Amino acid sequence: MAGHSHSANIARRKGAVDAKRAKIFSKCAKAIMSAVRQGGADPAANLKLRYAIEKARAENMPKDNIERAIKRASGEGMGDLEELIYEGYAPGGIALMVTCLTDNRNRTAPDVKHMFEKRGGNLGAQGSVSFLFDFRSIFVVETGERSEDDMMEVALEAGADDVEVDGDVATIYAPATEFLSVKEALEAQDLSFLSAQTGYVPQTTVQVESKADAEKLFKLIELLENHDDVQDVYGNYEMPDEWIEELAG
Repeated sequence: MAGHSHSANIARRKGAVDAKRAKIFSKCAKAIMSAVRQGGADPAANLKLRYAIEKARAENMPKDNIERAIKRASGEGMGDLEELIYEGYAPGGIALMVTCLTDNRNRTAPDVKHMFEKRGGNLGAQGSVSFLFDFRSIFVVETGERSEDDMMEVALEAGADDVEVDGDVATIYAPATEFLSVKEALEAQDLSFLSAQTGYVPQTTVQVESKADAEKLFKLIELLENHDDVQDVYGNYEMPDEWIEELAG
């Protein structure tokens, strides 16, 4: 299964997490608040909230921040947040899925369209690229002293169905419906998480042909990721790790 670029991106971002921590925590809090507004403040009775909390924990979001987000969403006066997914193509024919949480789609939609166009991409209609992706559980962990065979064994025993190892980082895939059980099983093996989420995994990847196209792609992704309403950006690109290191830092 395609996913090498996902591992490489997570590994590359590891060293720059502190600079982006406030932005990451803000997006996690937004997801938690949206889940509370939709299904209540009890994680035991609200699966979406449990997912949002687990993702926040994987990002090392402090417990106090998580609890504040839940309390804030439980109070009066907070507007509802709407989940939106935008689909489009970046330069070089790379398909992108952009997930958003917003209190005003009339603001978000034009902003996303403008960002695609500003960086040489095209925003598509619903369904224009989603058929190229599967919705999966995605866990990115440090391999530590484990070999690739060891990681495969650990992942399969935890209920995962695919593993990709890239140096000292492994990306583990599992059905989206098995997120919590697989995460708990991996935690029991004392794995250190860099990321844990449900998201869109490309069925196949498209090779980025030139460094110029790679630069345009990452400028678009960065622009999207920095928007307050955007939660995650997923793409079906493949490129040399050295390009990712150079361009996506």
